[in-house]
Amino acid sequence: MHQLLTWVFEPGFFSSPPIHVAVVIGAAAAVVSAVVGVFTVLRGQSFAGHALTDVSTAGGSGAVLLGVSPLLGFVGVGVAGAGVMDLIGVQRVRGRDLATGIVLGASTGLAALFLYFDTTTRATTGATQQILFGSIFTVDPTTVPVVVVFGVVSVGIMAAIYRPILLASVSPDIAAARGVSLRVVGLLFMVALAVAVGLSALAIGAILSTALLVGPAAIALRLTNRIAWAVVAACVIGVGTTWIGVLLAYDSYYWGAKHTAIPVSFMVVALIFLLYLATGLPVFRALLARPAAARPAMAVAESGQEA
Repeated sequence: MHQLLTWVFEPGFFSSPPIHVAVVIGAAAAVVSAVVGVFTVLRGQSFAGHALTDVSTAGGSGAVLLGVSPLLGFVGVGVAGAGVMDLIGVQRVRGRDLATGIVLGASTGLAALFLYFDTTTRATTGATQQILFGSIFTVDPTTVPVVVVFGVVSVGIMAAIYRPILLASVSPDIAAARGVSLRVVGLLFMVALAVAVGLSALAIGAILSTALLVGPAAIALRLTNRIAWAVVAACVIGVGTTWIGVLLAYDSYYWGAKHTAIPVSFMVVALIFLLYLATGLPVFRALLARPAAARPAMAVAESGQEA
């Protein structure tokens, strides 16, 4: 047993402070992303999540340029971008896509500008790598309490709007008829989404953060039609793939004579991608087949009689 553990966990894994930080931040980002991600997939707003990754890139690179924590830029600018997207968008899918595209274009331009200044006017080593692709092993331990606070805020928002957002995701017309304020619920959801993207950007990088947001949620919704169970499954998948990704990235340093470690972000995204492919295999599809109409009916039932 001891020999097996030493084969799986390379020396110093459990005693390494960067590993402790990575495990906590990775788990927090995965849980928040899973909770928000299920509703992102259910509402068909994956494009909005992708746009917020570019907004987060602009925020993180701007924060580095100002000499503050990238996390503050990821979340702060992300929330601002989410507010703008909700302000100029409408409830129809076409209007949301137009608003998302406008914010996406503007934020991409800002990100390019800030990253240029980061590399030409500051001597911050690896800033571009950290912002775009993540570097969870180098995150300052003092960031952990801030991550936890942001995570609690995002999950708290989702808990507060659970029934209204569930009903509005399935049928906005029914939700409006029951007195749900679609604009308020939509804005609160976008804020929670921005925080989730910001935390995942810190964990695996702004460019790859959509994978942690959408991947576990999409896998979970393949496994169950019950939204509450899908949230739980997405949390387990997200935390599991993140922790295994951290372990594999740490172990990869010892795989070759050159001692070149593979980035955590790649490991996490690769695991999520493989799981998504696996759940799409015919054997899984046969075992997990559900009537296509079952999901909306189940979601309406879970939303309760009164939103």
